[in-house]
Amino acid sequence: MRVIWDAPIPMDDGVVLRADIFLPEAEGHYPVIITSGPYGKGLAFQDGYKGSWERMIESFPEIVEGTTSSFQVWELVDPEKWVPDGFACVRIDGRGSGRSPGKIELMSKREIKDFYDCIEWAADQPWSNGKIGINGISYYAINQWLVAAMQPPHLAAICVWEGATDWYRDWSRHGGILSQFDQVWFKGQVASQQHGLGERGARSRLNGELVTGPETLSPEVLAGNIVYCYDEELQRPLDGPYYRERTADHSKIQVPLLSAANWGGMGCHLRGNFEGYLAAGSSQKWLEVHGNTHFAPFYRNSGVELQKRFFGHFLKGEDTGWDRQPPVQLAVRRPGEHFMTRAEQEWPLARTQWTRYYLDPETRSLSLTPEPSAPVGYDTMGDGLIFSLPVSNHEVEITGPIAVRLFVSSDTTDADIFLALRLYDPQGKEVLFIGANDPRMCIALGWLRASHRKLDPQRSLPYRPYHTHDEVQPLVPGEPVELMIEVLPTCIVVPAGYRLELNVRGKDYEHGLGDARGPDEIYTMTGAGPFLHAEPKDRPAEIFGGKNVLYFEEGREPYILLPIIPPAG
Repeated sequence: MRVIWDAPIPMDDGVVLRADIFLPEAEGHYPVIITSGPYGKGLAFQDGYKGSWERMIESFPEIVEGTTSSFQVWELVDPEKWVPDGFACVRIDGRGSGRSPGKIELMSKREIKDFYDCIEWAADQPWSNGKIGINGISYYAINQWLVAAMQPPHLAAICVWEGATDWYRDWSRHGGILSQFDQVWFKGQVASQQHGLGERGARSRLNGELVTGPETLSPEVLAGNIVYCYDEELQRPLDGPYYRERTADHSKIQVPLLSAANWGGMGCHLRGNFEGYLAAGSSQKWLEVHGNTHFAPFYRNSGVELQKRFFGHFLKGEDTGWDRQPPVQLAVRRPGEHFMTRAEQEWPLARTQWTRYYLDPETRSLSLTPEPSAPVGYDTMGDGLIFSLPVSNHEVEITGPIAVRLFVSSDTTDADIFLALRLYDPQGKEVLFIGANDPRMCIALGWLRASHRKLDPQRSLPYRPYHTHDEVQPLVPGEPVELMIEVLPTCIVVPAGYRLELNVRGKDYEHGLGDARGPDEIYTMTGAGPFLHAEPKDRPAEIFGGKNVLYFEEGREPYILLPIIPPAG
């Protein structure tokens, strides 16, 4: 292939962004796969994320078949696998990142306007056929929602692979509780690739150039060229303009889209793919849901084949069979990392049997009929309370979004509720799954700060409560309030003899097996990955470190609403 390094793309304010372009050897006009982001277009996957790369290749050696992997970078397509099929690949260092000067202000209007202009620039190049697609993971997926809502004339299709869509609810504040992800991620993966690090940064293994630009700027200049999103989110506990600027108006998204979610992506890489898919105004849209790690499904043969069929259809006009692709494709999950691909026509599934199971404090079970009882308290810094679904003599499938109603009081003016749906085998061992950002995760998670309990009646659904997060409603110590809590969508076939449990907690879920992170990884991996909620400025111990009480009297019957899928036939 032909490679153009550091192609200049001028912006309307005079800043020049830099792009690497990978083209087929033959002259011609080609459809373009374009991306823009903050991770350094010249930083090889193997150099920046050595441990993750080695584990991925060890698990799935097919990923390196037919490629030298020399041009592979974090969360983007491998040009050696795409260019031979007649695609041009364009990788852009976003403003202030890598070899593009400017100020890093993630997902801001300025950054998304840059992306819009880059799309239109690529459409006008002599090697382009004018049809532009976007394909990438996580950050390279999230900004797709935003730029697609701006409706660039030459954007023809988007493949949003594990990307949040609501900067408040999916990313920064789960149920109103601050996620600490940005605290670690931003410094480790974004600030580390800031333009101007120069000699303090890495060099490209391909062309020897400095990944973060030829000049080495002073710490003072660098500090003025970056906005730390964690600091911004910490001082903004309520939803508002900052978060809305970084959340798309989905009704304006009109291009064909493929939204790919990960059952194990709780905390960042799950909810947004469902919500974005449902809310997008596109008449042609598809949902795909898989399991396993954050990046392997994207690079495996099955993932690449799915993406190429999608883009081959919409960017090249080829008969790839995409016109027969079902609207929804699910990897139905069973214990032992067993998945079965199943075609569906809608989400949630029309045949869902929405079933309320009431929490019984006497037997600590989940039953079909409520049993009024006395309140039960729990220590918020302990393991909370557990309620078990009766063990069945046949398998039961649970696939879809989940809602939980609780009546809760606190001995202070607020309470944070953490919910975990957990599965145990007949021997009593918890069944864990490989997650997007943690190798051992439970079935599903949910969160809500009690003072954020206000619902939006227009957007709430029985199976997916939607909170406004626009005002604080403090608790009166000792007085119960009703909470409707969103638990993220899940899929699990519970085998006969297995036990499903709802764990009501006052802190993040942990499986108790220790930290599974490798020597070069910066994230904690104790069951919830890097999406922890223990920032003392957001969760002071004097407010959230005491006791909560659950109520069960008549008229205050707590329940979990489960999406039961009846057996076929």
